[in-house]
Amino acid sequence: MRVSPRTSLESIASMARDAASAARDAARREAGPGADRTPFDPAVALILGSGLGPLAKTLDDAASVSTAELPHYPESTVEGHAGRIVFGRLRGVPVVALAGRVHGYEGYPPWRVTFPVRVLSALGARKLFITNASGSVRKEFAPGDLMLITDQIHFSFRSPLRGWNREDLAPRFVDLEEPYDRRALTLAEEAARDLGIPVRRGVLFSSLGPAYETASEVRMIRRLGGDVACMSTAPEVIVARQLGMRVFGVSCVTNHATGLSAGPLSHDEVTETADRVRSVFSRLVGEIVARWGAEP
Repeated sequence: MRVSPRTSLESIASMARDAASAARDAARREAGPGADRTPFDPAVALILGSGLGPLAKTLDDAASVSTAELPHYPESTVEGHAGRIVFGRLRGVPVVALAGRVHGYEGYPPWRVTFPVRVLSALGARKLFITNASGSVRKEFAPGDLMLITDQIHFSFRSPLRGWNREDLAPRFVDLEEPYDRRALTLAEEAARDLGIPVRRGVLFSSLGPAYETASEVRMIRRLGGDVACMSTAPEVIVARQLGMRVFGVSCVTNHATGLSAGPLSHDEVTETADRVRSVFSRLVGEIVARWGAEP
């Protein structure tokens, strides 16, 4: 699908509204007679990364729709990314969860990679809880650790905001002084402490992929201030902030990066580690959503 540089943001915003409307309608049909119990106006949106999508199956009063049914929506082609939007409740909070995302390395331009964020915003969510699987560039961060994201380094050199802009739809120049919500970070640390779940804090380094980093690149990431590396998230956060959404993120460390790992890296290792920590991760996400979602 091509979008003219002169009409890009206006067209994309319109397409996102169309997709959001279609998602609501399809989920209502899927919910059937119980649709009155399913919340279609979410307080919090969740993007669930590699291997973490099954969390969406734990929602109460859930109704889901395949993103393949939605107009303009990009297809997810990576294992561990189911491509479903699920409406429901998590710890009593009305949420919409995106089970799986799309990536730039699948061949999509930045505006399509971040199109799901615009759909979640069009559904009415003003808070975005974003997750991913990542590789640690520091020895002290071990596979299975959960890291609360404090900041990010966007290293794909492909801005999702590039193109013609209309200031009445969204600001051209987006302030990223606080890409990840400080209040949510405080709530998350309190939730982890109360649950007895150890967590890390750190900076997310996001590149295009899909090749894993070389040992030299891993050393560069450390020197730039990164703690973990992934192939997603940063573009989505930029668009969410442009749309005025508050953002919080947790990264599931699934492996040590090249030069720190015991052997060759593989996507199987990513999904296996995510599966192993899913129960703990789900408990933490649920508690954070319960606390953050209750705030105005």
